[in-house]
Amino acid sequence: MKLGTAARDIVLRALKAYELDWKKVEYIKQSDSITFKVETETAGKLLLRIHGERCNRSEILSELEWLSHLSQKAKLVVPVGLPDSSGRYILEAGNEPGNEPGNEPGGEKQQFNYVTLMRWVEGEHAAGNLTDEQLHAVGVMLARMHEAGEQFVPSAEFIRPAWGADSFRKDWDKLEKHHELMVPEAWWKLYQAAAARIPGELEAMTPDPGSYGLIHGDLHFGNVVFADGQPRAIDFGLCGYGFYLYDLAAALLELSTEQRRSLIRGYSSIRALEPDYERKLECFFIMIMIGNYSHHITNPDEHPSLREEQPYALAYLKDYLADSRFLFKRIEPVQVE
Repeated sequence: MKLGTAARDIVLRALKAYELDWKKVEYIKQSDSITFKVETETAGKLLLRIHGERCNRSEILSELEWLSHLSQKAKLVVPVGLPDSSGRYILEAGNEPGNEPGNEPGGEKQQFNYVTLMRWVEGEHAAGNLTDEQLHAVGVMLARMHEAGEQFVPSAEFIRPAWGADSFRKDWDKLEKHHELMVPEAWWKLYQAAAARIPGELEAMTPDPGSYGLIHGDLHFGNVVFADGQPRAIDFGLCGYGFYLYDLAAALLELSTEQRRSLIRGYSSIRALEPDYERKLECFFIMIMIGNYSHHITNPDEHPSLREEQPYALAYLKDYLADSRFLFKRIEPVQVE
C-alpha cells in the first residue's frame, strides 16, 4: 500500500515523540489500525500502530492493561505497550480535518486518531502444515491465557467489547446486505436458518467465571508466531469479553479434523472442558465463520476466495442445522450451482 502524506507525517511525529533512534520503518498492514515494524539502534524491534476511529482511547488503554497482565502475571510473551518520554501510552495522531491517512481495503474512508508503541514479539508464522507438537502447544498457550483471564481484576476504567449475540447480529446485518457477492441465492437460506438459531443458543449459555472472561477475540493462525518451537499470540486488537470456547473455535476453524484434536488435547491438558463443549464449540465455529465473511465481504479482492470456500461452508451449515456433530469428522463439500 502506498501511504499518504498524512500517515507518513503521523509516523514521523510519533518516532520523534518516542525519541527513537530508528533505522528502518516497515509498513505491515492496514485494517482497523495501520501497523509498522520499527527497527532501532538500541531498543530493538518495535510495533507502531496508528489506530482507527472504531477504537476509542479507553478501549486502547484497556487493551494495554490486559496485555500487561498477560505479560507480568501469566508470563506470556505478548506485545506490551511502551510509554513515550513523558510517560504517555497513547499519543494523539494529530490529523487535520479531512486529511485521513488511508482507506480500508474495501475502499471505505476511516479517520485515524491515536498512536501506540509496543514491544515487538519475535517469531515466525508456521510454514506449511502445523505439527502435532505445535498444535498441542497452541492449545496449552490458549488455556494459560484463559487461566489469566480468570485471575484478572480490571481497573475501574477498563472497557472492551463483548463477543456474543449482539456482536453477531451486527455482523449478520452487514453480510445480509452483500451476500449475493458470495453465495447463490438458492443457498442463502442455510445462512438465514443458522443466523436465526445462533443468538438463541448464545443467550442460553451461562457466563460464569470458569467459562467466560477476557479472550483474544481473533486467534487464527495469522495471529500466532513460533519462536524456539513455542507459540506466541499477537494482534490483540479485538480482545474483549466472551466465552473461552469462542477463542478455541477461532483457532479450530482453519484446521483439519486431526489437527483440531491435537489442539484440544493441549488445551484440555491445562483446563478441563465442560461436558457439552463440542456442541457449543460448533455454535461458535459457525458464528465466527459468518463473522469472518461479514468482515471481508466489502473487499472486492476477497470475493473470489469467499466464493471458493462456499462448498465447505455450506456443508458445515447443513450439519449444524441438522444437529450433526461436525468438528471431528471429514466434511464433504456440497455442489454449489
